[in-house]
Amino acid sequence: MKSPRTVAIAGLAAFAMVGALAACSAGGGDDSGKTELRVATFPPGADEAAYTAFADQEKQFEKEHPDIDIIGVEYEWEGPTFAVQLAGGSLPDVFTVPFTDSKTLLENGQLTDLTDEIEELGYTDKFNPIILNEVTDADGRIFGFPRQAYAMGLHYNRTLFEAAGLDPENPPTTWDEVREAAKTISEKTGKAGFMEMTQNNTGGWQLTAATVARGGAIQEDNGDGTYTSTIANDGTKSALQFLHDLRWEDDSLGSNMLLDWGTINQEFAAGNIGMYSSGSDVYTALVRDFSLNPDDYGLTVVPVENGGGTLGGGDIAVVSPTVDDETKAAAVTWIDWYYMQKLLDEDAAVLDAKTLSESDQAVGTPVLPVLDRETYEESLTWIEPYINVPRDQMTPFIEGVWDQTPVGEPKGKTQEVYALLDTVVQAVLTDENADIDALLEKADVDAQALLDQ
Repeated sequence: MKSPRTVAIAGLAAFAMVGALAACSAGGGDDSGKTELRVATFPPGADEAAYTAFADQEKQFEKEHPDIDIIGVEYEWEGPTFAVQLAGGSLPDVFTVPFTDSKTLLENGQLTDLTDEIEELGYTDKFNPIILNEVTDADGRIFGFPRQAYAMGLHYNRTLFEAAGLDPENPPTTWDEVREAAKTISEKTGKAGFMEMTQNNTGGWQLTAATVARGGAIQEDNGDGTYTSTIANDGTKSALQFLHDLRWEDDSLGSNMLLDWGTINQEFAAGNIGMYSSGSDVYTALVRDFSLNPDDYGLTVVPVENGGGTLGGGDIAVVSPTVDDETKAAAVTWIDWYYMQKLLDEDAAVLDAKTLSESDQAVGTPVLPVLDRETYEESLTWIEPYINVPRDQMTPFIEGVWDQTPVGEPKGKTQEVYALLDTVVQAVLTDENADIDALLEKADVDAQALLDQ
């Protein structure tokens, strides 16, 4: 769930990369006889070091596969604009989509069937079956490679904690403690103690995560391809009441009530936020795209109560349905090399970690493994010499997440429902007298209408 931040991309390597983007074609062969493959790279605003690392990886791949010409394309998935890009044919040949969009895309015939290729590579039995289900249709056909997953985490600024007299080694473990810490940070430092995403579908995403953490759910899967909206539940109401109280009683939520993934990351990296909730893997982007000072960073698990769990998600590497067979074969080769081998093969994992580390890119950011836990933890031992993220500052999450119950994102009209819930979150944060019960009842009716389409 991401939004763009546009900054100048300096340096010759980045300039060359951007120049290539403008000149690239829609896959297929070129004058050299090579197969030209357009692949997603980074969001607009990624730093020069990220492009340097990618250029090194591109050379490594092309040395092994001299018949394929890799062309990097700046790319960032955004709910409101993705459908337009897809319809307009402006996406690269290989790109990534969130789990939440994969089911709809494959049902609409907008992804390439990769079943035979995945089975030939021997991955079918290696993937976590719950995660593999995200890219499998009703006939058992597979339409993408799950490449990464995350659990929701509570990200916090250790420097602001210390300035407020709080102990960064002991972050909050309950929502009441989060509220109290947010109030203290705001009073002692003048910064926002807590901030919330509210737009571009991220408000609905985070409200869903907060609902799940409190034992609720925004929809029920009926098991027959239909869904029932359950937005008006105690968990969602409690989550909204929490935001209302931070905003109107404690004045600890800051002044910007229109934030999304990119802008909240920017504010956090700038030292203006004490805490916020987002995917556990966001540290990489905070450093790469938003110049976070690693010393400021802390990560813990999201508090859970009333039998709740932690919302999890992730994304998959997919192939455009418009490519020819030659480009499809090249795309699978790239996905296997760039995304998958580093999860399974020690040599590939070490090469990837070494390349990223030498370009000052994050290595070792906590994620949920798309494979089994044993394989994931073994891979960490392979790359241990190159891990450069402050995992000791993430210990509460690393140790605590395995004790939480992972809960997948809702599958019925996910992004449309998230967009609907954006307005609910915004209403609570901009109107002190907003009627939470009435907002939830209306959202339930409107969401059900979407689900019944």
